[in-house]
Amino acid sequence: MKEKQTRARYTLEFKLEAVRLVNDGQSVGVTAKVLGIPKATLSNWVRDAAKGTLQGAGDKVVKPEQMEIARLRAELARVKMERDILGKSDGVLREGAGVKYAWIERQGQQWPLSLACEVLRVSVSGYLEHRRRRDARKPSRPGSGRLSDEVLLVHMRAIHAEVRQEYGWPRMWKELLGRGHRVGKERVRRLMSQHGIRARGRRKFVVTTDSRHNLPVAPDLLQRNFSPAAPNQVWSSDITCIPTDEGWLYLAAVLDLHSRQLVGWSMKPYMQTSLVTDALRMAWFRRQPEPGLVFHSDRGSQYCSHEFQRVLRGYGMRSSMSRKGNCWDNTPTESLWGHLKVGRLHGRKFATLRQAMDEVVAWMTFYNHRRLHSSLGYLSPMQYEQRWHAAQHKNAA
Repeated sequence: MKEKQTRARYTLEFKLEAVRLVNDGQSVGVTAKVLGIPKATLSNWVRDAAKGTLQGAGDKVVKPEQMEIARLRAELARVKMERDILGKSDGVLREGAGVKYAWIERQGQQWPLSLACEVLRVSVSGYLEHRRRRDARKPSRPGSGRLSDEVLLVHMRAIHAEVRQEYGWPRMWKELLGRGHRVGKERVRRLMSQHGIRARGRRKFVVTTDSRHNLPVAPDLLQRNFSPAAPNQVWSSDITCIPTDEGWLYLAAVLDLHSRQLVGWSMKPYMQTSLVTDALRMAWFRRQPEPGLVFHSDRGSQYCSHEFQRVLRGYGMRSSMSRKGNCWDNTPTESLWGHLKVGRLHGRKFATLRQAMDEVVAWMTFYNHRRLHSSLGYLSPMQYEQRWHAAQHKNAA
């Protein structure tokens, strides 16, 4: 009986996303590490999906034909991209690695680095090492020990493409320092300004909160204290929506305010209570915090619902809600939506819900593992939390 409960710990939606990543060609080990789950568990999900016996918390079963349709759709999109790349590659697949690397650099503004390397059958690490060695050989001012503007621009444009135009000059500067390049912040700011390398501009987006209800509202326990001393003390959550040709895609996310790490999420074509309860369940099963955690949200009907509050109490969490009409009471999560929509979704059109979901999942992985946060000393959420745990372990030793 205990084993059956363990299998039902993760929502069906979470399992499907994990299996889809593996079926799309990402290794089980890498996928498990990115999603924070045991490798053996993910292997079991892949096996169950192939047999048509994959189950989630609601005991739903995914049919084999459903998995096959999802796989074929992803494969079709990939083939289209490969066809476009190969049609412009000038036969570089027949050439050596050096020619392939040169082609990848020329097309760096058009294609993601990982996809170009995969199609041309070279490794990303090999390409980056080739570029590093080449840049080291380029002449610079004698005795200066620094990169020339031309070489620095190559690195900046590569970073700009990798982060999908999400970084302004402060994060660009920190990213360059993190990669071992000695460069001043004013020089980075000047080069970005001169060559039109800029972060996407902010825009106003649709508000999803509906507080016109008669459900009980929790007090604001947070009082805008967005810096808890440790992980799993305060989580915040919110809902946003993304337009597609098939209709709106609704996304609920749960953020650990200590490290700003995304610990739970759910995406559905409707905005009902299950959207936020599934996000909460994912966060709890991944982190399993001690009782007493403060869960902060707005006053939307989904969070105020009796069902959601029952699940919250079952996990031993305390409900906290923003004051009426005051978005500043949930600033970190509002900021999260700004980064997602400005940095990744603005200007994009999605034909299907599946395409939008794929883009959101890719961005969330980037956000947790790589995106530099000014409030975290320009570390990613994962780096920040890992350093915190290392410091705690050192102090206890």
